[in-house]
Amino acid sequence: MAELTQTSPSLCCCRKSLPVSGGRCVGDSSQPSAGPWPGAPPCPLVDVASASNFRCFQLHHFHLDLRLNFAAKEMTGWLVLDLVPVQPGISTLILDSHPSLLIHSIDCKIPGDEPEEPASLTYRVDPFTDYGSSLIISLPAGTVKPSRLIQITVRYTTTDGPAIWWLDSELTCGQSCPLVFTQGHSVCNRSFFPCFDTPAVKSTYTAAIRVPDGVTVLMSASRSSYSKLDRVFQFSMEFPVPSYLVALVAGELQHVDIGPRSRVWAEPCLLSCAVKKLGGSVERWLGVAEDLFGPYLWGRCDIVFLPPSFPIVAMENPCLTFIIASILESSEFLLIDVIHEIAHGWFGNAVTNATWEEMWLSEGLATYAQRRITTEAYGEAFTCLETVVRLDALHRQLRLLGDSNPVSKLQVKFEPGVNPSTLMNLFTYEKGFCFVSYLSELSGDVRRFDSFLKDYISEFKFQSVVAQDLIAYFLRYFPELRDAAVPQREGLEFERWLSGCGPPPFEPDLSAGGALIGPVQELCDLWRSANPPDQQALATFDLSAWSTFQVVLFLDRMLDHSPLPHDVMASLSASYSSLFDGLNAEVQIRWLQMVVRNTFYPDLPRVRAFLHKHTSRMYTVPLYEDLVAGVMKCVAVEIFYQTQRRLHPNLRRTLQLILFPSSSAPTNQNSPVPPIVAGSSPSSSPLQTSATTATASAAGTTAAMALRDVNVSA
Repeated sequence: MAELTQTSPSLCCCRKSLPVSGGRCVGDSSQPSAGPWPGAPPCPLVDVASASNFRCFQLHHFHLDLRLNFAAKEMTGWLVLDLVPVQPGISTLILDSHPSLLIHSIDCKIPGDEPEEPASLTYRVDPFTDYGSSLIISLPAGTVKPSRLIQITVRYTTTDGPAIWWLDSELTCGQSCPLVFTQGHSVCNRSFFPCFDTPAVKSTYTAAIRVPDGVTVLMSASRSSYSKLDRVFQFSMEFPVPSYLVALVAGELQHVDIGPRSRVWAEPCLLSCAVKKLGGSVERWLGVAEDLFGPYLWGRCDIVFLPPSFPIVAMENPCLTFIIASILESSEFLLIDVIHEIAHGWFGNAVTNATWEEMWLSEGLATYAQRRITTEAYGEAFTCLETVVRLDALHRQLRLLGDSNPVSKLQVKFEPGVNPSTLMNLFTYEKGFCFVSYLSELSGDVRRFDSFLKDYISEFKFQSVVAQDLIAYFLRYFPELRDAAVPQREGLEFERWLSGCGPPPFEPDLSAGGALIGPVQELCDLWRSANPPDQQALATFDLSAWSTFQVVLFLDRMLDHSPLPHDVMASLSASYSSLFDGLNAEVQIRWLQMVVRNTFYPDLPRVRAFLHKHTSRMYTVPLYEDLVAGVMKCVAVEIFYQTQRRLHPNLRRTLQLILFPSSSAPTNQNSPVPPIVAGSSPSSSPLQTSATTATASAAGTTAAMALRDVNVSA
């Protein structure tokens, strides 16, 4: 998962093939692979988001040795790559890097060769895109031979690249000790260490992390140890992973075991709450997932709760899921988010999309798996309700973008320079989910499809795949469907699913959730049919007995019909605002968006209180956008002045762009941190597209869509 970022790249319907080189993935071939259904186009493996020549090498292993300096906000050390060239005549190694990496030296060693001393290598750093550079290393002439191991050591220092978030003490939950974490998805880890930053390449890794006293380090690794004498944390990931799944967090962290293979990590002030919220649930969810999809391959399933400055809700780093602490307020959203990340243990981590243009292979399958787990654990009605909330958001997004927008494709082809993070949208999750649901429907029996997914994982585990791999395996697994030519079924052609714009051609039957969804729609209809509705009629609906997802669905659908008549809004406030005050942030933010969009001044103090309490991007940005879009910009500026010292610098930049769009506030994470804004007069320029504008602008359209319009947490 990754947040939507402000860029304006162009999308296209074609792409140029990269030179043939080596990479560890199923779809990788020097010749275009044949499609799995008649008439399917060839599909060469292309990753335009990587500057590296990853297809020239096999990456067997890498090692990180870093020292963390909290005072300077730097990591310094070295990286060792164990590489095997796959073809003769290779004279250069090209790695993905970033301007925030300061390279000190690079050398090469051929294990077993004389002399023992490594050879110093020349290199240069060339521009690549606005999210990275290319590190071009000249290899020793005559020593690089196919199938012969070479070791490349890069000594470097990181600064404040987009993968690394240094938090001062006041930005942590406990506000007593600093903390640092990394976030690699999708192409950020090239600012953490030079690498083949593509999901097509997987390898094992080890790490040694040196830290000051009192600091605990965690990594997404299967084994770890600590030497108190040397203050070194040692890590080993024995299963191959792509670069974006390498993650680190260091700070004042403690843990409690909550199962035989899972523990919760958090700052001390959060730990008891996190343990209470999760209890023994993680092991239960793992057991259900294993029954459905086969053995959990990663050994550990630990969870670390991070401060509200964590830029997304959750990240599926193997063995160590990252979760934003803000979500602890909502048990149901916490449940969904953790189960979704657990599902990634099979779909996304074990079997990975080979390029970022097919993120749906990770997110769509993980969303389907998440809902199979919740159906088995909590019943079909609960799953249908959660699905309706998300599909409602998908159709809301389509209304804003239009059915012909290219970002609504499952396979969005993009040109060099496009940041893959701009493709993280609801289509990746929900249209992908609908396609997987359609495949399940074709199989004729959900249990039979469970068996298919279990065998799919067994077939492709620890590999990277393209859509053709999944579909070809599906048609081999169900030969009767292949013989019936289901890929060409009119209106539901597989090619249309993958390359067509617009809504999903098929959506699963969600009628099993009617008992939960029906009352929500009835209440919405009641509020929209009268000005305001009769109190006796309202009394038949007890929202205090509703689940979070029911209340969220109600507010989302009422938001769709805002602005409302003033007397209706006043009646809504009188009926529910006190109730919403006692509910979680997922409910409160939607109610407060109602308040702002309807310019309902009596409840404005609630907006102020919420923004003083919550400093998470996912809660602040939607409200600030609504405040600025309406007539309450002065209120937004005032709240920003009062809270800015507690905001992460990146979030502060985002809000400055929303509040003062004509200012020259820096947008690049590597730019100097913007100053704390004094009480000067704000800009009066009209609102421009904010930093959270989604992929509408990425597609070169004018249908800008902000997070306020599609408020989704998972």
